[in-house]
Order: sequence, then C-alpha cells, then structure tokens
Amino acid sequence: MNLRLAFAVISSACWSAFQHGYNTGVLNAPQAIISDWLQKEVLTGTNVTISAMDDPKVTTAMSIAVAIYCVGGMIGGIITGVVADRFGRKGGLLINNVLVFIAVGLQSTAKLANSAEMLILGRLLIGVNSGLNAGLAPLYLAEISPVSLRGSIGTVYQLVITMTILLSQVLGLSSALGTSERWPWLLAVSAAPALIQAATLPLCVESPKYLLLNKGQELHAQRALNWLRGDVSVRGEMEEMHQEAEKNKISKKVTLRELFGNRQLRQPLLISMVIMIAQQLSGINAVIFYSTTIFYKVQLTTAQAQYATLGMGAMNVVMTVISLLLVEVAGRKTLLLSGFAGMFVCTVGLCVANIYAQISWVSYLCIALVILFVVMFAVGPGSIPWFLVTELFNQSARPAATSVAVTVNWTANFIVGLSFLPFSSALGPNVFIIFAVLQPLFIMFIFFKVPETKNKTVEEITAMFRQQM
Repeated sequence: MNLRLAFAVISSACWSAFQHGYNTGVLNAPQAIISDWLQKEVLTGTNVTISAMDDPKVTTAMSIAVAIYCVGGMIGGIITGVVADRFGRKGGLLINNVLVFIAVGLQSTAKLANSAEMLILGRLLIGVNSGLNAGLAPLYLAEISPVSLRGSIGTVYQLVITMTILLSQVLGLSSALGTSERWPWLLAVSAAPALIQAATLPLCVESPKYLLLNKGQELHAQRALNWLRGDVSVRGEMEEMHQEAEKNKISKKVTLRELFGNRQLRQPLLISMVIMIAQQLSGINAVIFYSTTIFYKVQLTTAQAQYATLGMGAMNVVMTVISLLLVEVAGRKTLLLSGFAGMFVCTVGLCVANIYAQISWVSYLCIALVILFVVMFAVGPGSIPWFLVTELFNQSARPAATSVAVTVNWTANFIVGLSFLPFSSALGPNVFIIFAVLQPLFIMFIFFKVPETKNKTVEEITAMFRQQM
C-alpha cells in the first residue's frame, strides 16, 4: 500500500459506494414524514382521518419509491459490462456521476413541486447510478490491487456502504434533516460525493489491465502500474498481464451468450450468481429497509426504534472493518461460512423471540439478535461477494460476468424489498422462517462449491475450474 494507491481507492470506491449505501438507507428514518407529505399534499382526496402509514395509496407510493431504487440497480447492472468496455473502469465511474446530479435535482425539488413522480423518477436514476457503481468500482479495485491486498481493498466498497447507511440514518433523525421541512435536503446530500469524485478521480490512472488487455496500450499500462506501485518493481505484474493478454487473443472478448454457453465459465458464473442471491436472500435488506418497522412491532417507541437502528448500523461498520483485516488471513470461504452460520442462529432466535414479543424483556432480545445478525453479515457475506466475482474470471470474461452478478444481486434485492412487508403482514412473527430455510442451503453450496481464492492469481483460479471439468 502507498499513498497513490490509497488515493485511487478512495477516489473510486469511497464516493461510488457512498451513493450505493446512502440511498439504500435514506428513506428508512423519515418514512413517516414523507408518507405524511404524500397523503396530505400529493395524493389529494385520500382519507386523512387515518394515519399516513395505514393509508393504502400512501403505502403503495412509498413502496414504489423504495423498490424503484432496486429496479434502477438492475438496469445499472445490465449495462455495466458495456460501460466498462466502452468507457473504461475509471471513465465509466466519472460519467456515472451525471445521473447523480439529475437524480438529486428531481428528488430535492419533489416537495416544492408536490410531485411523487419526481421523487420516484429520481430514485430510479440514483438506482441506475448505484447499480453501475456496484459493478464498476469493484472491477476497478480488483484490477489496480496487488494480489496480496486484493481482498482487503475489495472490502473497502462494502465498508463505505455500511458507513453511509449509518450516515443516512443519523441524518434522517428528527434532530437533523428528518423533518417535514428539511427532508428534501436529506435527499440532496448525494450531490456532495459526486462533486468530490468528479474532482479527484481524473487525477488517478485508468486500470492498467484495461489499458493493456482491452486497448493494447502497453506503454500507458506500464506508466499506470508504475504510478500505482510507486517504488516497487512492476516487471512481474507486467509479465502476468502479458500472459493473460496472449490467452485473451485466443479466447477473445466474452459476450453474455458465450458466458452462459462456455463450459469452463459455467461453474464460476453459477457460483457468482448464487453468492449474490445468498447475500440478498439472507434477509439483510429486510433488516436494513425495515429495521425501524421491526422494532416498532416489538413495542419500542419511535425514538427507541430509531436509536436501535443506529446501533445496528454502527456495529455493521465496526465488523466490516474487522472483516477487511481478516479477509487476507482467514480467507474468503471461511468468512462466508462463519457469517452465514451466525446469521442462521440469529434468524432462528428472531423467529422464537417474535412469538413472545408481548414479554417486555423480549423486545431487547430482538434488538440484540438483529444487531448480532448484522454483525455476522458484515463478517463475510456483506463484503466478499462484491470482489469474489472479479477474482473468478479473467479479463475477457470479467465485465460480462460482473454485469450478470450485479443484475442478479439487485433483482434479489428488489424481491426482498418489495415482498418483505406483505409477507410480514401475512405471516407475522413467522416471516423470518423463510430466511431460516434458505440460509442452510447457502451454507451447503458455499461449503461444496466455492473455492478459496486467497493469494491466488487469476490464472491459478481459472486453472482450478479447468481441472474440475
């Protein structure tokens, strides 16, 4: 690690992950206030004698505003491969900031215009931005990192997501921007990191692998690698990239059709897709999107529910930092298995605790279980899937594979975000049984199918899959 590499990581990953994390959690705390605005000022003719949270029209509009973000993420995921190959990793991240400025303009003026449509369209566009960030930033990080730091640097993206989810929850408090007058400013905060990235990322180099393997610019690639490595010799890395370039000349660029049709790529693609599905269907976004609602149901007051959500976010940040330090020591597979096993125990505990929610002390047990659930998620399932995908494929297949994996992740995210409340209403305390059934299946898949990629080059990882055929 050196200052230039650190600057490139911060300029690319931190401000991109900010959009992803902040906009995932930003509607959580001020949900009641925005619902009240929708009922009284936008959806005219609704029954104002009932609370906004119970009004079907308001609930539908709010659900769309939450879920449309994931639809945007899917769109961003689908076009990740095209953007990465056309504009480069760094270039794609820079252009992507245009969507932030348009989205912020729509969302922050929606209240002034009394328009739910502007709020929803802004959420869609910021979702597209986040979907692209989720593909482009880990791709850039994987290609600028030395092998020995690839896991730790890859974890930075998820670390910033957890930090900005927490930031969105803090700013969403009624003592900050979570008021009926100030909530548009809460949605405008996203413009600041976009401005910072637009100013700092041009000072960084493009991915050396992209320059050499995609553009054939050997001199530019070597200069970029020298810039990233400082005083360290880059001869070995350049030789590895040349070997990969020679193999790519034979295999050429992999299209989406070839990705699904090629037998050598089928197994790593299946692993990538299942790991992304596992991350979302583990139940984490049910907790992130609706943690405050979950705490209400166990008899906590509004203030207690909001502060319990903040405690959950703080633990998520702390454990992701620990995961960043552990990933190069314990390995990817060990942390994934440990995380999912811990989440399974917490989920079963929540199923049992919710049955006895009327007992006063059980509400505090539920808080502890939710926080522990987030801790176990942060240990491995939260951060590892984002960079594991980039480790399983060579340069020719990586953009297409990343595009598929990110799209699958956002699709699963959308399904959970849209279906959790209806399932919760129908099943009551038994809703977490769904996740308790899925988690052991994910544990078995990881144990039998996911390889350990710690300290292995791309060639060594792809050779493992060739041997298994």
